[in-house]
Amino acid sequence: MSTTTDEVRTSTAEQRRIGVAAACGSFMEWFDFAVYGFFAVTIGQLFFPSDDPATELLLSLSAFGVALVMRPLGGVVFGIVGDRLGRRASLTGSVVLMAVSTTLIALLPTYASIGVLAPIVLVVLRMLQGASVGGEWAGAAAFLVEQAPQHRRALAGSVVPATAGAGGLGGVAVALLLTNVLSENHMLDWGWRVPFLLAAPLGLAAVYIRLKLEDTPIFTAMQAEGDLAQAPTREALRHNRRAIALCFFATASATVGYYYLVTSTPNTLMSDEVGTSRMSALSATGAILAVYTALCPVAGIISDRIGRRPTILLGAAGLMLFSVPAFWLLNSGNIVIAVLAMSVFALFEAMVNVTMVVLLIELFPARTRMTGCSLGFNLAGALLGGPAAVIVAASATGFEFSGAGGFYMTAVATMTLAGLYFLLPETKGRDLHSQAEATWETRSPASVTD
Repeated sequence: MSTTTDEVRTSTAEQRRIGVAAACGSFMEWFDFAVYGFFAVTIGQLFFPSDDPATELLLSLSAFGVALVMRPLGGVVFGIVGDRLGRRASLTGSVVLMAVSTTLIALLPTYASIGVLAPIVLVVLRMLQGASVGGEWAGAAAFLVEQAPQHRRALAGSVVPATAGAGGLGGVAVALLLTNVLSENHMLDWGWRVPFLLAAPLGLAAVYIRLKLEDTPIFTAMQAEGDLAQAPTREALRHNRRAIALCFFATASATVGYYYLVTSTPNTLMSDEVGTSRMSALSATGAILAVYTALCPVAGIISDRIGRRPTILLGAAGLMLFSVPAFWLLNSGNIVIAVLAMSVFALFEAMVNVTMVVLLIELFPARTRMTGCSLGFNLAGALLGGPAAVIVAASATGFEFSGAGGFYMTAVATMTLAGLYFLLPETKGRDLHSQAEATWETRSPASVTD
């Protein structure tokens, strides 16, 4: 490919517009996805009624996790769209799918009205949400990182996890408001539907903003030269298997860690063992997510300064060592201690998540970038992120040790650390416009500086 970095430089004003567009859509996607976790107990009562509240919660969380099973399919579909039709088309499609599926959840009759059909339709809509998330993350990452200055790619990419955190924080704010102003009966009757109904206006706003943007210069150049991949999935599986594996390892801890913050934290605090009120649990979760959101650009600056490899390895090591103590302190019953402990956890999670976003883009050649990174990203989300909430809840009730909920995160972080330590090269500074197979594919990490 003859196009060079200098020929497709993006203006600062355009970079700001790109950041706003990615942030708006990403916020909506993760707000919609996260509110389900905050209303998991209520949804369990309405759609999975049982004599045992713990069973209702586990079934509700299972429906939360099953959405992630659809992420690989959604990632492949939207990845192909991104590599064949453009990054903008992929981003717009994913946000439309999320808005429609979430709005339909808000309108869905409960088990009391239509019986077993209610949880079946709920699971189908959750799967559509999962397919949407499967396309959103890689699309937003490509849109931001491909157009960022070389020395600020991680800072630009930090918009994606930061707005995911902000989306979760927005979900907390709505849940707090509803909890404060509605009675329990009103919440069960109609209050739980309110945050899902917000998907419609948020989705329309995100689509409008994204359609105003031009596609990335990298894709535009490939399109002009007729250099688009005809079969991006087959090409990625043939030539980018190692990069896909590296994305899997990097995403594993990032995805599981995020769901620890969004779902495991409030549900643990509200459990019978801890006994924190819903209001206090949501307030604590909001504080933790605010810290995480603020730490994401800091992690981006660190990654741009010292490199991808040391940043993500340090973050994974922190998650490996601190997850069990953090969960033990989360179960202490002291809100201040819980917030401080999970804020430290959030620091390591930010280092992993932000660097993972940049790796999704820097590890792949341009023509198979969205398809290849979507495969690794979403396989990890489905196989390891999907069951996370249920595993954590089951561990918390199945072990006498109050820190047992952190075992799963420790195991996943250990896998991430080992896989990346032996396989990950330093990708900082790599030419994102290159269509050549990455030179590090056949070289050891220690010998690659890019």
